Amino acid sequence: MGMTLTEKIISAHTNKDEVHSGEFVIAKVDFSLANDITGPLAIKEFEKIGVNKVFDKDRIALIPDHFTPNKDIPSAEQCKILREFARKMDLKYYYEVGRVGIEHALLPEEGLVVPGDVVIGADSHTCTYGALGAFSTGVGSTDLANVWATGDIWLRVPESIKFILYGKPRKWVTGKDIILNIIGRIGVEGANYMAMEFSGEALKYISMDSRFTICNMAIEAGAKNGIIPFDDITANYIKGRNKRPYKIYLPDEDADYREVIEIDVSSIPLEVALPHLPSNVKSVEEVSDIYIDQVVIGSCTNGRMEDLRIAAQILKGKKVHPYVRLIIIPATQEIYLQALKEGLIEIFISAGASVSTPTCGPCLGGHMGILAKGERALATTNRNFIGRMGHPESEVYLCGPAVAAASSIEGKIIAPED
Repeated sequence: MGMTLTEKIISAHTNKDEVHSGEFVIAKVDFSLANDITGPLAIKEFEKIGVNKVFDKDRIALIPDHFTPNKDIPSAEQCKILREFARKMDLKYYYEVGRVGIEHALLPEEGLVVPGDVVIGADSHTCTYGALGAFSTGVGSTDLANVWATGDIWLRVPESIKFILYGKPRKWVTGKDIILNIIGRIGVEGANYMAMEFSGEALKYISMDSRFTICNMAIEAGAKNGIIPFDDITANYIKGRNKRPYKIYLPDEDADYREVIEIDVSSIPLEVALPHLPSNVKSVEEVSDIYIDQVVIGSCTNGRMEDLRIAAQILKGKKVHPYVRLIIIPATQEIYLQALKEGLIEIFISAGASVSTPTCGPCLGGHMGILAKGERALATTNRNFIGRMGHPESEVYLCGPAVAAASSIEGKIIAPED
């Protein structure tokens, strides 16, 4: 029996010729990461193991991106723990404020994760790197500590669902709308501990930025990982970036999938996920008279150049509604600089938006955009659980950059055409 893409990569990192879903294996890890929330816990557990050094100081990244720039004393203390551990272990990839970006945008940009890798991170959205044709998944801080000590990860090989995407997306529709549509179809438990493998002719119309978004939100369907086979779009993205050699893996034609789902992406509208689940999806046309207090464009899901360019295209020459806060957060310093060069930041500020240094900030209710009781936010982030962005009686609606930008002008959720 052939292997799926996820099985192929995992097998290549074990001492087995092949692996299949349900097997328990120990796999070699190519790269690992932690942030200012999960890192200190992993460091504490690592120190309990009693080893003196990490498995490879060039295969670990520490990225203080969640509560930075430090919003208070506790967050400053968290980041200090990261900084001191990085110095003690002589870690090559520690990113201080001013050089840091949101981790799941920064690491691909820096070429630290490459096709064919096994990537383990103490953050649930580590599945983002599947867009490069890598197996990447989030783990708890204790598991990450073990990775740092041994260079290995113990895991169960997941079953795979194959999503065959065909057709061409409509105007303004991006990866965010595609993955929200899929989550709306299968539910937040529809891919529990499975690999979501995306293929099909539509991929030639889906940019690298959109692919990162699709794989990023595989976790919102309960998936172990999301993954897209290597192609010319992948090759063009990593050219000149990759810090290490990479290996291309492709699924076998006779691979065994739990399910195969075909989706015509040309039928996917601009989507909005209503509170309080990413699966509570409606088309923007079905959503009317929902007035908003805040719009956030950013996060590891939608803070990339594609997102900022779309937002700028809609905001140019317009003004943000006088009773709406529009917060725009470029995901990395490189993206921020490119947006400056293209004049996007001037468009945003002229429209009345606030532009932030790279940070996860409001996505997890950390800072830079906390909601008060009864307030509503429309966000390009990935989760809209109760209290996710602030007060437990606030509401978060999820969408792509086009709907976010248009709605910030009107003061209520609308389509760009409106």
